[in-house]
Amino acid sequence: MDFDEYVAFGDSFSGDLHPALDAGATSVAVALERARSAGDIAPLGAAALLHRNDDERWPEFAGLDLVTARPDIVFRPLVEEGATIGDVFGEQLATLDATGGRALVTLTIGAADLMSLLVRRPAPAIVRRAAGDIGEAYEFLVDAIRRARPGATLLLSTICDPSDGTALMPGVDAETKPVPLEALDTVNARIRAIAAGTPGARLADLHAHFLGHGATADEKDRWYWRRSPLDPNAMGASEVRRVWLDALEAGDE
Repeated sequence: MDFDEYVAFGDSFSGDLHPALDAGATSVAVALERARSAGDIAPLGAAALLHRNDDERWPEFAGLDLVTARPDIVFRPLVEEGATIGDVFGEQLATLDATGGRALVTLTIGAADLMSLLVRRPAPAIVRRAAGDIGEAYEFLVDAIRRARPGATLLLSTICDPSDGTALMPGVDAETKPVPLEALDTVNARIRAIAAGTPGARLADLHAHFLGHGATADEKDRWYWRRSPLDPNAMGASEVRRVWLDALEAGDE
């Protein structure tokens, strides 16, 4: 936990917008427009909570954040709404300057790439090929991150399934037909293999942790934001942070 720098790459699954909207912790303009640029947003996303816990909202995590171990840690929250793997390559990585400090990097990416495939329901051969391409792009991205931050600890997160294995995704898919979840399994298997084979990488298996807290769960037990099932609500963001902390602790044993 003693890092000089924390870099959060990826999409809105680790960002502040949807958890803060769920908690009612944004300005009125943000609530109306659902846009970060519209006003104030409380730092309630997974990356923000890993960096600095909200002790009033989440007392069980008091002291279990990065600033407790290193008060002067540099925090670079680069996650963007709807980001794809290409966006991390082309935009987020490009913002980093050189540093020689000990870095922690979290990565939540691939959901937008994958869901754009699933909702089209292409032929099985196309699904298999596209899932393989997404997994390959993910691996290239991890290699690029390692070059940008040599020696960093990388937390690689699997992609969640808001359908809880039912393959039905209301709120994501305009149709009611099952989507080809085998593509999700293929990409997640590749992420697990990359985490196992990459020096300094640790697996954060969000997919496994979130199962049962999506479409099949009672409303009070869901970890996805009700208006955007691909994004976490306030509880979900804290649970992402929980998985990251567990991965860091397991790596230190």
